[in-house]
Amino acid sequence: MPRRLLLTIALLALAAGASQLVLWWLTPPPAADSFVGPPRSGYTLRDFHLLALGPDGRPSFTLSAPQLDRREGDDSLYLNAPVFSLPAAKGPAWTGRAQYGWVNADGSVMKLNGRVHLGRPAGAAASALTVDTANVTAWPNQHRMASAAPTVIQQPDATLRGVGFTAATDTHQLELLADVHATFQPQRAHPH
Repeated sequence: MPRRLLLTIALLALAAGASQLVLWWLTPPPAADSFVGPPRSGYTLRDFHLLALGPDGRPSFTLSAPQLDRREGDDSLYLNAPVFSLPAAKGPAWTGRAQYGWVNADGSVMKLNGRVHLGRPAGAAASALTVDTANVTAWPNQHRMASAAPTVIQQPDATLRGVGFTAATDTHQLELLADVHATFQPQRAHPH
């Protein structure tokens, strides 16, 4: 092989290598993958029962549901079809169910989303009642609940309808906020 041909091949190889180095040097780094995806669960529980304690060490609420997901980062709980109980300071606890639920990291706020059914059995201080509404926010440690959705409250002798309600679960006080209509059942006369 002639010397000139070898020299040409060597120069071409050197030029190809140098041009590849220049290309690597001048090309910007590849863009980072911007797809993050859905939030990931720190853990998932199925068919669970949870008893949450308040800052005073007393039961704040109980939950059971087919699924609970704890999100990484904010430590909040996401619930499917929760069944819950909110103890009252005196008297029977409020119980209910919702389509979905959310509880913040420290358990001070509970959101019950979708259709919500609440109930309280009769006690010494109050008669039994049920509440059908949607999208309820509860503050278990403060014994409060509220919703801005249409609400129906049924007691043995009355049906109340309105838009929005607030409840103080420790004093058994409920207040409909707007467009209130009531139907009272007549009292039955007792024969002598």
